[in-house]
Amino acid sequence: MIDPKKTAAFMEGIWDGEIIPALTDYIRIPNKSPAFDPDWEKHGHMDKVVEMFTAWAKKKLEQLTGSSLEVVKLPGRTPLIFIEVPGTASGTILMYGHLDKQPEMTGWTDGTGPWTPIQKDDKLYGRGGADDGYAMFAAVSALLALKEQGLAHARAVIVIEACEESGSPDLPFYIDHLAARIGTPDLVVCLDSGCGNYDQLWLTTSLRGMVIGNLTVKVLTEGVHSGDASGMVASSFRIARQLLSRIEDEATGQMRLDDLFVQIPPDRSWQAKDAAAILGDEVYTKFPFAPGVQPMGRDNAELILNRTWRPQLAITAVDGYPLPENGGNVLLPYTTLKLSLRLPPTCDAEPARLAVKKALEDNPPYGAEVAFDAPQMDGGWNAPALSPWLEKALAKASNDSFGRPVAFMGEGGSIPFMAMLGRKFPKTQFVVTGVLGPHSNAHGPNEFLHIPTAKKVAASIASILADHALQAQ
Repeated sequence: MIDPKKTAAFMEGIWDGEIIPALTDYIRIPNKSPAFDPDWEKHGHMDKVVEMFTAWAKKKLEQLTGSSLEVVKLPGRTPLIFIEVPGTASGTILMYGHLDKQPEMTGWTDGTGPWTPIQKDDKLYGRGGADDGYAMFAAVSALLALKEQGLAHARAVIVIEACEESGSPDLPFYIDHLAARIGTPDLVVCLDSGCGNYDQLWLTTSLRGMVIGNLTVKVLTEGVHSGDASGMVASSFRIARQLLSRIEDEATGQMRLDDLFVQIPPDRSWQAKDAAAILGDEVYTKFPFAPGVQPMGRDNAELILNRTWRPQLAITAVDGYPLPENGGNVLLPYTTLKLSLRLPPTCDAEPARLAVKKALEDNPPYGAEVAFDAPQMDGGWNAPALSPWLEKALAKASNDSFGRPVAFMGEGGSIPFMAMLGRKFPKTQFVVTGVLGPHSNAHGPNEFLHIPTAKKVAASIASILADHALQAQ
């Protein structure tokens, strides 16, 4: 059996001595995902991170006899780090993370920044440390902790991709390319998710899908004086506002199209109630509300279900408008809104996309030119039922590492790889977890890695891998 005290001491040493310094250097590198840096190859930031990660991993893998590491590079695609560690127990474990980053965003606290690593108390600030640079280090340190205690584990495959923040367009090609070397995993560990708090291990039970696209409304071929045209030419913004009301109730935020909804499974409703009982108002107080702003409801369990099992719309970008200081009295020719539509985990993304496109484009007011271009869509993921051994292993890992029971909750974001693996390996067990807890603000300003949680998550994974080996005997 694994010794939790030895594991905790090992994690303290390797994270403080090696991993946190490595992540500090990683944060400094602006290796934005290809969707946000089309010239990523020319800039070289991705290659620099890959070199940094592989140098650290190769050195540590020398302690794991027979291990191998390869940087796989298919033509025209982002690189992928592929690590194999032979097992001393039956089975295959597939562990996943990514090393590409979201763009900078504005609003960072003075003295911090996306590429300026700052450690304050237990938090390492900067882009990518928590999402998801820590993952490879957590996976390797978990295996090393088992090695130190002489404990068995199954064969382990670690896959670190470089385009997750772009929707993982390259990953399916790599999974097919490496299929024979990966084999059929009986356990998948994903370290790219969130946690409801920093007090216990959180297992992600579902992930939402998404449809992302641009809604463009065009009324003129060029801008004209608003005093001359208003009242005769309809505002493209007003038309866009009308069209959005076809798919979303602006008063409540509830989506209107039946194709966007699914029946919420009873067990996910129960888990939402349990998570709400654990978190209380922290369900919503974790967000940086402006003074006086209230959440979209007061039932915390329903708020969790809104975030995890119901469709929601966000406008994430606008084109066609100057900055306020540059805006003259001009009725503008077009409005483009970038729509980010989150779908329930079991909702089919393609019918949802088509339903939204039809609702937005059919019979436009005033005969305006309307187009909804949605090139990116992904299905969600709902975890299979836990096998008895894994249910016990999760409970043990959380109690040993955190001193509190494991908790279960869906996440509102997307990890395309999970849906892909769920389809490819329907009998596989999944441990999807992470360190993105309250205020950690992935994708936004002031992202941070909560260092104690990262250490405990790595220790928990070591414990789960040890139990996986035991149950296979």
